Amino acid sequence: MALTPTRQIPLGFTAPDFSLPDTVSGKTLSLDELASDKATVVMFICNHCPYVKHVNEGLVQLAQDYLLKGVAFIAISSNDVANYPEDSPARMTAMAKTLGYPFPYLYDETQEVAKAYSAECTPDFSIFDGDRKCVYRGQLDGSRPGSGTPVTGEDIRKALDAMLAGESVSAEQIPSVGCNIKWK
Repeated sequence: MALTPTRQIPLGFTAPDFSLPDTVSGKTLSLDELASDKATVVMFICNHCPYVKHVNEGLVQLAQDYLLKGVAFIAISSNDVANYPEDSPARMTAMAKTLGYPFPYLYDETQEVAKAYSAECTPDFSIFDGDRKCVYRGQLDGSRPGSGTPVTGEDIRKALDAMLAGESVSAEQIPSVGCNIKWK
């Protein structure tokens, strides 16, 4: 594992389109089908990363709290499954069901979607407004495995609360950190 931060790129970029298989429903889903006109959280995660394992329950709670407010959540795994079989679609399905993911868990086999989003790590978070412009690219919160700091989703919650209140999201954003995406 190489500790890797989110690549900081200028905010305001448009969410790249995609169509990917959902490992839970078996359907191919597109950004058009999944995005919200209020806010859309795109998360690059995987099964095996200890940083993702650390925040998984917090991601479920965050989504449960904000789905009711019209926020969309999309999880994508782009890891090389030949070398990381724990991240295979079948295991993604099992993980999503075990944890009760209330959001789709999509498989990016070609890794083109991760590249289009400039994703570097798991977890890697971006939030897009109703026009699909990126307004947040940072950490879930300050918790890390072994830190003793509880997972609250504080940073993403602040961004979503501002968006839902019609306010600007703070430009002060701390990059997420985690395992590097396992490129082919």
